Amino acid sequence: MRILVMFDLPVGTTAERREYQIFRKFLIKSGFLMLQESVYCKIAQNATIADYIIENVRKNKPREGLVQLLKVTEKQYSRMEYIVGKSKSEVLDSDERLIIL
Repeated sequence: MRILVMFDLPVGTTAERREYQIFRKFLIKSGFLMLQESVYCKIAQNATIADYIIENVRKNKPREGLVQLLKVTEKQYSRMEYIVGKSKSEVLDSDERLIIL
């Protein structure tokens, strides 16, 4: 399952830019990967963990602006269609696990 966070935050004043930077750094430290500017994504192993991630984002939301969350399954996410361009991720962005014993 994937959690998508999409946001549009004001950056007109120094305080607003600081709040934007704090929120963006929170997402990165929480394991979100940037898909596009202001669109971040994170893998969750199950619905319980997804709900925990969503609640954590709610607790760290900025005071102003627009923040949207979308929970989608891996199957839905894998059907994402690239109209122009292609995926440029150099980071392993998959729920597959490799264990070598």
